[in-house]
This record gives sequence, C-alpha cells and structure tokens, in this order.
Amino acid sequence: MNEQTQFDPVALQTKFIFFTGKGGVGKTSLASATAVRLAESGKRVLIISTDPASNLDDVFEQRLAADPVAITGAPGLFAANLDPEEAARAYRECVIAPYRNILPESAIRSIEEQLSGACTVEIAAFDEFAKLLAASEVKGSCYDHIVLDTAPTGHTLRLLNLPMAWTGYLEEHTNGASCLGPLSGLGGKKDLYAQTVSALADPLQTTLVLVARPDRAALVEAARAADELLQIGIANQQVVINGVLDNPGDDLAAKSYRSRQDLALALMPPLLSQLPTYRMTLHPHGLIGVGALKQMFQPVIPSSVRAPQPPYDLDGAGLHSVVEDLMKKGRGIVMTMGKGGVGKTTMAAAIALGLAEKGVRVHLSTTDPAAHLLSALGGDQQVEHLTVSRIEPKSVTEQYRNKMIAENKERLDQEGLDLLAEDLSSPCTEEIAVFQAFAEVVSKADQSFVVLDTAPTGHTLLLLDAAEAYHREMQRATGDIPIHVRQLLPRLRNPEETVVVLVTLPEATPVLEAERLQEDLRRAGIIPQWWIINQCWLPVATTQPVLTQRAQAEREWVEYVRRIASQEVMIPWQVEEPVGVERLLRLTHS
Repeated sequence: MNEQTQFDPVALQTKFIFFTGKGGVGKTSLASATAVRLAESGKRVLIISTDPASNLDDVFEQRLAADPVAITGAPGLFAANLDPEEAARAYRECVIAPYRNILPESAIRSIEEQLSGACTVEIAAFDEFAKLLAASEVKGSCYDHIVLDTAPTGHTLRLLNLPMAWTGYLEEHTNGASCLGPLSGLGGKKDLYAQTVSALADPLQTTLVLVARPDRAALVEAARAADELLQIGIANQQVVINGVLDNPGDDLAAKSYRSRQDLALALMPPLLSQLPTYRMTLHPHGLIGVGALKQMFQPVIPSSVRAPQPPYDLDGAGLHSVVEDLMKKGRGIVMTMGKGGVGKTTMAAAIALGLAEKGVRVHLSTTDPAAHLLSALGGDQQVEHLTVSRIEPKSVTEQYRNKMIAENKERLDQEGLDLLAEDLSSPCTEEIAVFQAFAEVVSKADQSFVVLDTAPTGHTLLLLDAAEAYHREMQRATGDIPIHVRQLLPRLRNPEETVVVLVTLPEATPVLEAERLQEDLRRAGIIPQWWIINQCWLPVATTQPVLTQRAQAEREWVEYVRRIASQEVMIPWQVEEPVGVERLLRLTHS
C-alpha cells in the first residue's frame, strides 16, 4: 500500500475534481471542504452536487439551486445543486408527450414505468451536469476548478456507451423494461455527452477521488468502483481513507476501533493499493458551515465531553427481536437491503444463524460479487440446519444473455438481433439475470427460510414488474417470464411470506439513502418491516472524546429512523468484530 499522508486539496491540479464513494463515507463533507480550501488558496471554484438527497444546502447553510450562487464567507467559491429527480420528471414528460394521443394507454403506461427507474434519474442527472459544463461561463476560464460531489457511476457511463440506444428506440419498441428507454429521447445530445465522457477520461482535465472508510466493506466497495471506472477509461484516480481515529488513548472500545481500522488498511484490496492513497482524521461531529469546513484539514481537538450516563436506552429491542418475529411465521423469504458498507452481509448472516439455532432449515445466499458471506461466517464451516450459496453475477448474466439470444434467433432479423444484443449489454440486464437466479433459489425452498444478502433493489423489482405486466405484448429481450419469477413477485409483495430488512448506519447519508430505497420498494408494492441501525456508538460506554461526540450526533438520526420505520432495532458497535459463527450468534442473543 502507498504510504498514507494527509490529503491536501491544494495539490490537486486538474480543472475537474470528482468525488465518489458509497453512502456515509463522508464524500460530501470532503468535497465541500476541498472546495473551500481551494477557494482559500486564491482559486475560483464551483462545487456541484447531483445527489437526489444532496445536503450541500445544509453543509454550506445556504439555499442552493441549479444556477451557481456565491457562498457566503468563502470568497471565490460558488455552488450549485442539480435536482435529478426534478430533471427526471421533466425528461419523462418530454419523452412521453409526443406519444400520448398516438399509442394505446397500455403502451403509455409501459413507457412511463420503464422511465420510472433509477436509470432515468442517473441519465437526467448526467444531462444536467453535462449542460452545466457546456455553459459558456463554465466551459471558458471562469472557474479554475469544478468539484463534483457524487460523480457519475460506472453504471451511468456504461449506459452512455450503448450506441443503438440513441436511435429511435421508443418509436419501434414501446413495451417492456429496459435501460435503453431512458436514453431514447436524447439523440440530439449524443455529441455533448461524448465530449463530457471524454473530459472525464482525460487525466489532464480530471481527477477522480475515491472516498472510503478504513473498514473492509467500504474498501472493497471502493475497489469495485475503481475497477468499473478503469474499465471505461477513467484512470486518473486517487483514494482518500476518511475517518481514521487518531489518539485512541487507553479506552478499550477506541483501541479496538483503531486496531480494526489498521487491519482493514493492511488488507486493502490490491487495486486500491496501487493508487495514490491519502488519509483524513475522524472528526467528532458533522462539518456544517464554512468555518467548520475550514477545520477539516486541521488537527482534531475534541472537547472533553464524556459518554452519556447511563448509556442510550435500547428499549430492549435487539436483533433477537427480528429473529423472534420471523419465527412466528415459521418459513419465508428474508431480504437484507441497504447501501454498501452498512453491514447488511453481517446482519444477513446473523439472522440466518439465529434462525438455524432455533432448529429451522435456512438457506443463506448472496448476490454480492465480492462474496463476503463466507468471510462473515468465519470460513467454510458446517452449521446445523444452515446451507449457504452464492449467485455469481457475471456467470448468471452470461447464461441469461445466451438464453435470450438463442430463443429469439429464429424470429429476429440481423438488425433486431443487434439491438437485442445491445439491450442485453446494458447494466440492468445483470440485475434481471441475478434476480431470476435468486427466484430459482427461492422456488426450491419448501417449509424453510431463505435469507438473501444484497437483495435486488427497488429498481430491479420495477423492471421485472413492468416485464411481467406487459410480457404478452413484448417481442424482444425479456421474452417469456419464467414461472418461478412470475410466482416470486407476488410472494415478495406478501408480508406474510417476505420480510424486508433495511440496514443503515446512524448517520445522515446512509439513513436518507435507505429512506429512498424504502420509497422505491413501496412503489414496487413491497413494505419493509424492519430497520436495523448498525454500528451505533450511542449505547457504547466509551470515554474517548471523538467517539463520545459522534455518539451524541447519532441521536438525531436514530430518532429520524424511528419516525419512518415500521419497527427498528439498534446494534451497538462491537468491541470484537462480529466475524464467525459464535460472534454473529451473540448479536442475536442481545
């Protein structure tokens, strides 16, 4: 691993500086503090957010809009908040309007559904971003640096590289669910998008900053993003490890926390180890306001606040409550869902072990390409009543593509087959293929539990729902929907058969992202029954000043979850990392 030095924004030389990372790693704080620091150094800087749940307004304590505005207290700094949800609404109407009095109502509903998923929001966000970069005051020498909080993902950029998607897709294909639909109304912007993607890939113009935390899951997620972006030509990357605890002192929890961080960094994925790597110290609270942002690159001097006495009341609800609730059903599907790095693999493994311990048969499966499941269980060991499997995304996607092409080879001409092949190269194909593989696993379960780690997203469910509703009209990619998929969707919507567990951390971004996921699932007809607030410091009796203050800051988000969740449990941060059967079972005993 490259030697870690403190991150210094002034050393960044490119005009475009993009920050990316999973929810809760601190990329908005880091991007905002970087923009402030660059402006302090005499540069003229624009910071942009394309996050639907952007909190740039909160960070700068100032109302922001799509047009850049000057930031009070930071001469030379300007900020803009692009609203991709609003852009997606406008885009949907722009695409659908010409067809309203031409196509049947069923076809209009199909188009609306295929433009309701995450792809449309991603493309709309990129559209707003590209238009802003093309504006004369931005394209010229008005700004020395443009900082983007929440960079385009590899998923978005792969969508933009599907060439046939730009040519009249909706005019010929009005049914079904596809990644190509969101692109079909943007033909006139192909050159603009190509120029924007080219700028992203130019190391003389763009630096991509991957933000991660010093824990295994976050680092693996960062490595996955790095690899995905490298594959599409974005190579000028560097890593910032955010939240390293300095000065743990003699506090047992703090020393354990720092030891775990050191171990995670020592085992950093090889791809990240090859990149320039920097670190940022763990701060005791959220960085709100220009004054606080200026302190991000200064030594942390926490106040001498002590832990609350007594520790935060958990109201007796721990992971055992989830297991006991499931046991009342006796069988069914359990899906743990949440953004990367929140601990859903650990929670899925713990729930599965808790159920198996009570004597019921459990099948635990994962769709995670990184396959952390065996690591969480402490290796390939046998547990009575528990079986474990892995759905390998690349393998099942390739099988799905081959099957679809084979089934359509006789009835499609070469042009149709070319379009089908491109459609099957879109990012959403993997989601559908993985989901169908999951459906196959569930269809084999009888009088038992199936626990799925890294469950299908609401986006996937909406895609499949559209496919199911209109499959008789479809003459393209998805073909006939397998019986186990048709049976599974109604089962997932039945709360007597399926329990969705959302996993989050007691911080702003993970909670807000989980809330968006809950809304997405509800649109698909699925109501999450449990929230797990993982890795909480509130119930931990630490006296380390930084951790104590972070515990106090968690109260707001714990209470927020309690307002929006049907049922919730808190999992305290564990002094011993919950890896292995014995430690995972301890989580279900408290």
